[in-house]
Amino acid sequence: MKKWQFWLGVLISVLFIWLALRGLQLGQFWEVVKTANYWWLVPGVAVYFVAVWVRAWRWHYLLRPIKNIPTKTMFPITTIGYMGNNIYPARAGEVLRAVILKRREDVSISASLATIIVERIFDGVVMLGFVFVNLPELATLTGQSGFVGNIQQVAVIGTGFFFGALILFLLAAMFPQITIKVGQWFIDRLMPQRFRQQTSALMHKFLDGLASLRSPFTILMVFLTSLVIWLLETSKYWLVMHAFNFSVSFFALMLMNGIVNLATTIPSAPGYIGTFDAPGIAVLVAYGVDQATAAGYTLVLHVALWLPITLLGAYYLTHEGIKWNDSLRAEAET
Repeated sequence: MKKWQFWLGVLISVLFIWLALRGLQLGQFWEVVKTANYWWLVPGVAVYFVAVWVRAWRWHYLLRPIKNIPTKTMFPITTIGYMGNNIYPARAGEVLRAVILKRREDVSISASLATIIVERIFDGVVMLGFVFVNLPELATLTGQSGFVGNIQQVAVIGTGFFFGALILFLLAAMFPQITIKVGQWFIDRLMPQRFRQQTSALMHKFLDGLASLRSPFTILMVFLTSLVIWLLETSKYWLVMHAFNFSVSFFALMLMNGIVNLATTIPSAPGYIGTFDAPGIAVLVAYGVDQATAAGYTLVLHVALWLPITLLGAYYLTHEGIKWNDSLRAEAET
């Protein structure tokens, strides 16, 4: 990754950390962290791994038109992707799992990336759904947190982006021949001659990855699966909450989940440092949770979301005997 891109992410993370910690009483924060009942993290982590298994099943389902790969094969690759997103910049884990799938199952990287982008679009739609379900309540909170108050505008912009992308992908999947003709027209006119054949081949493979979207039943299944995934993740938020001395509704945690995951689409340092924490704390403070408790809970939740899946992904990556080095980057670019 180019240096300016990395440092831009670091600067954004520093800004969000400042937003998260300004005015925080560190003594109160440390007391909250020390007195938490960490046994609640055990069922929280267990529920989260169930959600990751469902993610692996969803990816298996999207790839079925290309190759029917068992979910038990997809699960380790999915965890490696999480690990990559957590420790490398620019969500490199998405490319990493596409490369590993190519090595193990001979599925083209372009087709894999197409299904991964479809996953992210459906995730975005569900996240926005979580926000919109709580918009009436959100309107009553905006006076208490300017940071949260901006979410209504962000939700509208995000809706246009995610639904626009979803419609574009559905049209491309349902009318592949027209898409190929349009795409080839742009390739012939915008690409240098020496790149046209390779770009055209990548376009065909990418469209192969959208084949699952030609079935309305598959679209429904992917949407329902995405909903289950994010409800399970919100359940982890709810379970971890019990480790601390505060209580908000499950719907409030759905709103928090939606907001923090939309915020993590902003470029940042690896691990979504700051972009996860600042909006999470802001939502809880807007619900009347004191800042020290909100910060302690959000930090512990962030670690509980980051550490177990990263360790498991690192274990599977070591088992694969793969390192994110120059040869792997070169393979990802082919």
